[in-house]
Amino acid sequence: MLDSFEIITSSGVVLWSRSYAPVGAHVINSLINDVFIEEKFQQEAGSGTVAPRYRKEKYTLKWKRAKDLGLIFVAVYQSLLHLTWIDELLENIKTIFVEIYNEQLKKPNSRIIEYRFDKYFDQQVKELESAAGKAVEGSPSLLIEEKKDTLVEADNGGPPPPPIPGLLPAQRHAARAVANSNESSPSQTPETSRPATPNHIITAKAGPGGRTSRRARKAANSSANVSSGEDTIKKAKNAKSAVKKMRKWDSEGFADEDNGEILDYSASNVNGSESEEVAGPPVEAVDQDSWGTKTKKGQFVLKDLGDEVHSILQDADAAKDRASMSNGVVGSSLGAISGLFRNIVGGKVLTKADLDKPLKAMEEHLLKKNVAREAAVRLCDGVEQELIGKKTGSFQSIDAALRAAMESSLRKILTPTSSLDLLREIEAVTSPSNSQKQRRPYVISIVGVNGVGKSTNLSKICFFLLQNNYRVLIAACDTFRSGAVEQLRVHARNLKELSARENVGQVELYEKGYGKDAANVAKDAVAYAAVNNFDVVLIDTAGRRHNDQRLMSSLEKFAKFAQPDKIFMVGEALVGTDSVMQARNFNQAFGTGRKLDGFIMSKCDTVGDMVGALVTGSLAFSQGVSWDPLLVNINVLKITAASNTAMEDIDIPSWDSRSHQMGSTPVDGRYVLCCPDWVYSNVSNVHVAKDRAWFSEYIPFESELLDAYGISNKGMPVLGIGTVELSTKRSPNQTGQDSRAVLHLKNVLRCPSIVCNILGFPLDFDYNVSFGGREAHGRSKGSIKKSDGYRVAYFDAKFQFLQVRPCGPPYGPPLGATGFREDVMYLLSVRWPESEKKKWQSYQAETVAARGSRCPQYTPEEKAWLKKHYGGEFHFLRSFCLTIYNDEDREEGWYIVRAMMEARSEEDEGEGAI
Repeated sequence: MLDSFEIITSSGVVLWSRSYAPVGAHVINSLINDVFIEEKFQQEAGSGTVAPRYRKEKYTLKWKRAKDLGLIFVAVYQSLLHLTWIDELLENIKTIFVEIYNEQLKKPNSRIIEYRFDKYFDQQVKELESAAGKAVEGSPSLLIEEKKDTLVEADNGGPPPPPIPGLLPAQRHAARAVANSNESSPSQTPETSRPATPNHIITAKAGPGGRTSRRARKAANSSANVSSGEDTIKKAKNAKSAVKKMRKWDSEGFADEDNGEILDYSASNVNGSESEEVAGPPVEAVDQDSWGTKTKKGQFVLKDLGDEVHSILQDADAAKDRASMSNGVVGSSLGAISGLFRNIVGGKVLTKADLDKPLKAMEEHLLKKNVAREAAVRLCDGVEQELIGKKTGSFQSIDAALRAAMESSLRKILTPTSSLDLLREIEAVTSPSNSQKQRRPYVISIVGVNGVGKSTNLSKICFFLLQNNYRVLIAACDTFRSGAVEQLRVHARNLKELSARENVGQVELYEKGYGKDAANVAKDAVAYAAVNNFDVVLIDTAGRRHNDQRLMSSLEKFAKFAQPDKIFMVGEALVGTDSVMQARNFNQAFGTGRKLDGFIMSKCDTVGDMVGALVTGSLAFSQGVSWDPLLVNINVLKITAASNTAMEDIDIPSWDSRSHQMGSTPVDGRYVLCCPDWVYSNVSNVHVAKDRAWFSEYIPFESELLDAYGISNKGMPVLGIGTVELSTKRSPNQTGQDSRAVLHLKNVLRCPSIVCNILGFPLDFDYNVSFGGREAHGRSKGSIKKSDGYRVAYFDAKFQFLQVRPCGPPYGPPLGATGFREDVMYLLSVRWPESEKKKWQSYQAETVAARGSRCPQYTPEEKAWLKKHYGGEFHFLRSFCLTIYNDEDREEGWYIVRAMMEARSEEDEGEGAI
């Protein structure tokens, strides 16, 4: 139980204080006089984080000093108590106070009248008490202090002092509630109309450890509302003769007498109406300042005081770690990983052989932190590229290099590729600057698997939007799970009351019950919002297994009907490595041209420091969730290994890359040798081939590729686009006919000046790409599989990149030598500009218009036949594994329909003849 906390200067000026119980000023004065002025008291020396101690009367005082600023931080508590968290509280408060007011305190002749430090102090006290398990709650002095607190309030006639840390003020309030119920004298009520309330309903709940106050125990033992002596005698007689009555049931299974009034203790509707929305418990007031602040433009911005305080403390710890590194001690933040590199001696240039064993151990460490193997391998590769060729002077330089390498690798994964400013996007839609654009509501949809917190996170987003004074419509499109609509109704009711109190925004729930089609409900909700001038529509969806195609198929219709501006997937930190497949499966479920826009990670407080799901989820999204599949960037740069500083365009390989067909003989009479390097690039959303011989279908088309990072303004020319049937090896050890497979690649650009062939991340949309760890044999880094698990290619470990093994003649074109050099570091990052992509789309549209539609029109009889037997063309094509979005598939489907109808008519004619 902390009694007082003081922040004073060395000259005795009190800058800030917080008192929980009356403490005489002479106690603090004695500390200043005996310890700091006269130094006649032999203080107990503090070591490390343990603060020195001073005793005065019944109090113990501990303090910390900030000598550079002349500040003293003093904590006062009773000597009978043993508070283990006081030392940490002093250290944390000292760090936070100095960090916040450092500049003002250092200014000469300056004075701050008021230090707004209460919220920081309260946050630390609450957090440290929770961490310590609130050991002081069972202290014998609880009741004494509670009684003292009540007396102080009664004597002074004013408000009580702040609640004492370690005590629960709910005990005092509970006792008062019981006392008030006993002091009241209601009119006598007939025995039959007074339901017998259970004892736990009218009695205050016991405090921690089962303790209650004396008044609470007395009130609990006494009978409730005794009105006369006759009642007492009558109750005593009834208690003796009380026997459980048998319930009698009629022939239809109903009880003869209804005892529902005795059993039903639920809260009744306050207004007495029978409306659908049953009144719940009163909503507690929410202090807006505790959630966020208003900007100059009036926008509400969320904040987290705990994050701010933790950031200050972590920065202070990092500064201490850096100071301790001068003695060769590894910092605590990377201690576990840094220890893996301790066997590397200083004064040498690091090589791949030096790092193999530490990186293997580092990968295992990341896997234990819930990082998926794919992400762990990528992080290790990034660290390896940063450290190879680095000369070490001492161990601390190794640790500094490791820290920088880890930060660089993590930054590449966690940095978002596009800004997500919801408020700006909402304003652009609801208040368009162009008069030709019609105002409409901004639509946000939440998807995810079962039980991850979609409805809860939707309500949090709704609160944020209400604070920015938007009119929000919540659409209950989870028409499957029992209780889903009721859950949203509770959220909407609470948010509506909060918004009414603060006079900000407006929220309404749109629902049509259960069993309805979610896509139609979402479409109607958006239309309702447009008519009633709502600004934002938040759509809640049903949870579904990401690997169940039957459940995922309905999302395509949902996306077409609702037309959401943003689709967020909610994933939980507990899911582990499965978050990659969740993101990819949901990303592909919304149909052509519609992908996820981001993800929300929930339940992070349940995993401690095992937050690898954040890295894994970000990696999954960086492989195509946030980008259009046809917008790609690949550029090849080289870094000379000798200097590690020069960066220039890569040299074009010497082999001939003129247009030719496989097997053609150029002037020299030799086959043209193709580039054998097919490299996987996760930042590329298009495939690129260097040689014409790789294409099975090819259309000449002029375009260009640019540098993704803007390092070079020089573009690389594109000569055509087409389809590649890449013959590959399935496994490093497999031989025979079954050892080969074909990798089907569509929309492949042909760029002769590229250094190698590129497999972009559109490969993830057609195949399952996985990255293996550093295996014992070292012959494979991962594989490419079909959806049924059939492996079609593998990544060869002997190459410096993730490269697949193509097959040469007779299954593929003749292969030349690799164009990569060992003394050059390559960076693959090219971009296909949006303007060039639109050129290709326009070219396709003109070509189709010139030659006319390849699909014959269905006659009314054919349409009626499709509707009767399959429900339409879309479902008919799906039954034959065809798609309505491909002209060739539609043409093939039309021929199938004609053949089936002719066969059916011939069969009917034969039956008629018989």
